[in-house]
Amino acid sequence: MAKKPVELTEAEWTIIKAVWDDEPCGAPAIQEKLRARTAWTYSTVRTLMDRMVAKGLLRAEKIGHGTRFRSAVTREQAQRGELLYALKNAFNGALTPMLQCLLDTGELSARELSQLEELIQAKKRVAPPGAADRKS
Repeated sequence: MAKKPVELTEAEWTIIKAVWDDEPCGAPAIQEKLRARTAWTYSTVRTLMDRMVAKGLLRAEKIGHGTRFRSAVTREQAQRGELLYALKNAFNGALTPMLQCLLDTGELSARELSQLEELIQAKKRVAPPGAADRKS
C-alpha cells in the first residue's frame, strides 16, 4: 500500500524548514529564529509544533523541563507531497500540462533543461512495459 503523501500548511512549511536547519531544537529557538519574519509568539510556535507532532511531521522528546523537536519527514518527502498535491488539485492529475506550465514560465536555464532531459531518458530506460501507454 502506498504511503499517504505528506501535506504541509504554509505555517508548517515555515516551522519545518527552521527545524531542518537546526535539529534537534526547542520551540524557543525556533520562535526566536522566526520572530522577525513571522512575529509569532512562543505559544503560537509551540502550538504549531505540538500539532505537527500529532500529525507525524515532527518528533518530540522530553529532556528535563524542555522538549527537543526533530523532523519526522525528510525534505524530499515534503517536496514530493507538495508536488503531488499540486498535480492532483491544480492539474487534475495530468502531468503533461503541469510540466508544460513549468516550461512556459521561461525560468529554466539550459542546464536545467538538460538535467530534465537526462532524467526523462534515464526513466525511459527503466520504465516498466506498458508505461508508455498510460494517459497523462
